Amino acid sequence: MSSEWFQRDVKMYGATQWLLVDHVSKIPSAGDWFTYEFGSNSIIVVRNKEGEINAFYNVCRHRGSILCAEGSAGKTKTLTCAYHSWSYDLDGNLRPPRSMPEDFDKKANGLVRCHIRVYDGLIFINLAKGNPPDFDVLIGDLKPFLDLHELQNAKVAYSKKWIIDANWKLNVENFLECYHCRAAHPTYTAVHDAMKLLSFGAGAGSSDKAVTNSFEARMKEWEAETNAKGIFTGIVVDGVDSDFFRAAARIPIKDGYKSETRDGTPGSTLMGKFREFDGGQTGVSFNATATIIANNDFALMFRYTPIDTLKTELVVSWIVHKDAVEGQDYDVEKISAVWAITLDEDKTITQNNQKGIQSTAYQPGVYSTQEQRIADFTQWYINRLERFESETAADNTILIAKH
Repeated sequence: MSSEWFQRDVKMYGATQWLLVDHVSKIPSAGDWFTYEFGSNSIIVVRNKEGEINAFYNVCRHRGSILCAEGSAGKTKTLTCAYHSWSYDLDGNLRPPRSMPEDFDKKANGLVRCHIRVYDGLIFINLAKGNPPDFDVLIGDLKPFLDLHELQNAKVAYSKKWIIDANWKLNVENFLECYHCRAAHPTYTAVHDAMKLLSFGAGAGSSDKAVTNSFEARMKEWEAETNAKGIFTGIVVDGVDSDFFRAAARIPIKDGYKSETRDGTPGSTLMGKFREFDGGQTGVSFNATATIIANNDFALMFRYTPIDTLKTELVVSWIVHKDAVEGQDYDVEKISAVWAITLDEDKTITQNNQKGIQSTAYQPGVYSTQEQRIADFTQWYINRLERFESETAADNTILIAKH
């Protein structure tokens, strides 16, 4: 993949998607901040004195130096540039700088805001230059899945980062299929129902209807039992012409398993609206790079970020109830084991995949019936890129005509 294509990727994706960057518990108090990098943009996410969360481009309005080191976090009363000491408050307003002309407009030189939304404790940003995509449309069908777990009343118990030497789309494709699971993930497959993995291994829509129907009887039985307890179930799958490529589903883990731990026993205290374990798991994908997988007692937040043509960052955070106490209510090793092992394995197979497709002998193979979501993602990506570039060209034509 060329650098030019990579820049087209990140420009389209950052402008058209709401990027999940972290959980609000990352910045619990006024002045807490962290940075997030996407493409050439670094964003400062900071909590102000009123408790609101702001997002600003990490660029001083004087000479363009960054204010906060990339990939860092901290606590501050002001955001101060180390180059010429220009300083901004937690709402991005510029404090009076030294030695400026008399007609200098301080109000016009505050930090440039980045589009930001917070829902259910999850922080999203968007890098569109104009109006961002409709956040209400993104969240709409996903609300009942998210509301069940009340992630706003939770905290991050543990986070882990992987740097994977493979293009971001290869990482996404691996995450969207479970055709490889039996061969590559013995721990993961031991925890999940074998027939379910064939039908819903990488979430809703990952297999064709004939394969999915093989698990239909068990799904209906579990849904009836779960609905009788007053607990929500359902499935949402976006098509290839959608804006966001979302998917969501509630699916049983495995008979006798209450949570996604190696032995199926609870890993923490119940979260959200659950008053008893239903043996199910909720998967919510906001787009191709941001997913929540939530058990009754703990959840995982997956965030893939392109770094360059052959490098991708994956950050996974394990989330528990805000009042849960480590060592008493939960054990980090227990709640993280299944996916920490699985993602170490994924790093290896994805890097090997990247090396293989760079061979002059490589030719694309035929998708299996368990790789439907990869085919959908490929078509979605092509459709979304073409639509974005067409819209951008039209906007530029209008702008030129006005001038």
